[in-house]
Amino acid sequence: MQGRLSAVDVGILAAYAAILVAMGWYYRRKCRTSEQFMVAGHGIPAWAAGLAVMSAYTSSISYIATPAQAYDTNWHPIIFSLCIIPVAWIACRYAVGYYRRTQIISVYSFLEQRLGTWGRVYAALSFLLYMIGRVAVILYLVGLLLSTFIASDGGGHRTLIILIVAIGTVTIIYTLLGGMEAVIWTDVMQSAVMIGGIIFCAAVLTRDTITGNEPLMARAVADHKFSLGSLRPSLADRTVWVMLIFGVTENLRNLLADQNFVQKYCSVPTEAKARRSVWIAMGIYIPLTAIFLYIGTALYAFYAPGGRGLPDTVTKADQVFPYFIATQLPVGLRGLVVAAIIAAAMSTVDSALNCSATVYLLDFHKRFIRPGLDDRRSLRLLRIATVITGIIGTAAAMLMIWARGALDVWWQISGIFGGGILGLFLLSLMKIRLSLRQGLMAIVAAVATIAWATFLRPEFVEAHFPPSMYWVACRLDKVIIGATGTAALLIAGIALHVRNLKRKT
Repeated sequence: MQGRLSAVDVGILAAYAAILVAMGWYYRRKCRTSEQFMVAGHGIPAWAAGLAVMSAYTSSISYIATPAQAYDTNWHPIIFSLCIIPVAWIACRYAVGYYRRTQIISVYSFLEQRLGTWGRVYAALSFLLYMIGRVAVILYLVGLLLSTFIASDGGGHRTLIILIVAIGTVTIIYTLLGGMEAVIWTDVMQSAVMIGGIIFCAAVLTRDTITGNEPLMARAVADHKFSLGSLRPSLADRTVWVMLIFGVTENLRNLLADQNFVQKYCSVPTEAKARRSVWIAMGIYIPLTAIFLYIGTALYAFYAPGGRGLPDTVTKADQVFPYFIATQLPVGLRGLVVAAIIAAAMSTVDSALNCSATVYLLDFHKRFIRPGLDDRRSLRLLRIATVITGIIGTAAAMLMIWARGALDVWWQISGIFGGGILGLFLLSLMKIRLSLRQGLMAIVAAVATIAWATFLRPEFVEAHFPPSMYWVACRLDKVIIGATGTAALLIAGIALHVRNLKRKT
C-alpha cells in the first residue's frame, strides 16, 4: 500500500529513538545534583540554548497544525511570529538581566518577592496545567502523523493511542535520565533534523506547485491564501488586530513568565550569552514559521480542485500534511521527514517535562511541604515528577483525538492557563502590592472573565438561553481569551492598588 513505512523508514525511526535514549543515559553521569537536572550547571553554550529555546517554540504544533491553518485559511499566524521582535527586545532589556543577577531558577519566585505567596502559587499551578495541555496537543499531533502510515484507514483510534504512549514513553525516559543537559543537547540534534526535514518538504512542494504551464500555486494566489487577514476593526474574527493582540500577549508570557524559556536562558554561563540565546532562537523561529505557512499554502494548491484531490479519509486540515508525506515522499526520505516531525514533538515535550518537575519541586514541595529537603532527595523527586507529568500529559493527549482542530485547541489552552500568569508579571513589573484578599479578588476577576470568554460562546448561548439573554455571549475570537484574562487581572489589580493609595492619604 502506498504510504506505508518501509523497513528502511522503520529502521530510521528505531535508530532515532535509540539515539535519544542513549543520549539520556550518557548525560545521566553528569546529572548528579538537582541544579544540574534543572539548569545543567549553567554550562550550556549560547548557541545551544538558543536552539533549545527555538525548539520550545517550534513543535509538532508548528509542523502539522501551522500548515493546517494556512491550508484552511491564510497566513495570519505569521503576525504572531513577527510580534516576537519587539517582545524579545523587552525581555532582553528588562527580564533576562534581572533573572540572571538574582540567580532565579523558578521564575515564579519573582512573583512571591513582588506580590506575595498567592501570586507564586497561582502562576505555578497555571503553568503546570498549561504544560500538560501543551504536551497533550503535541503528542496527539505526532501520533496522528504516524498513524497515517500504519493504519490502512488513515489511523484508527487504537493505533493512535499506542503511538501516543510509545512517543511519550521514549521522551520520559531520556528526560528523566539526563535532566536539562540531555534536554538541550537532544534539542540541538533534533533542531537540525527538524530544519532539514521542513526545508526538504518545502522544496518538494515548490517543484510540484510552481512549475509547468499552469502552476498549481496560481489557485492559492487567486484564493487569497497569502493574506494576513482582514483589517476590519473587529475582535470577533481572526483579523490582523486579533493576531496582534494575541502575538504580543502570548510572546510576552513566553519570554517573561514561562519557566520553559526562562530555565533555558538561565542555563548559560553569563547574562550576555543569555541575551544572545534569545536572539538566536528568534532569528531561526521567524523564518521557520514562514516556511511552515508556505507548506500549508502549497498543500492547498496541490490538493485543490484541479489538483490531485484528497481521499474521504482525510477529514481535517491537520491530516493533510501527514497524508502528503505518506503518499508523495519516497522511501527513506519519508522516514527522515517523519523523524523530523517526531524531533519537533520530543524537543518540546522534554522541555515541558523538565520544567514542570522544576516548578513542582521549587514552588510547591520545597516551598510548602519539605523546605529543608536535601539535594539527593530533591533530585529523586525531580525524576518522579518528570514521570508523573509525562503520564498525565500522555493521557490528556488521548482525549485530543476527538478535538476538531489542534491549533485552535492549543490557542485556547494557552489563553485559559496563560492569561492570568502574564497579568501577574505585569503587575509585578509595575511594583503593585496587594494583600492576599485583594490578590484573590484580582485572580477571581481574571478567572471569571476567562470562564465567560471560554464557555459563553454565541453558539452555546443561542442554544440554551432565551433571545433576551443573547447579549451575555462572548463574541471575541477564541485566541484572545488569554488577553481578556490578562486585561481583567490588570484592571482589578490596578484598581485595588489605587484604592490602597487613597486609604493611606
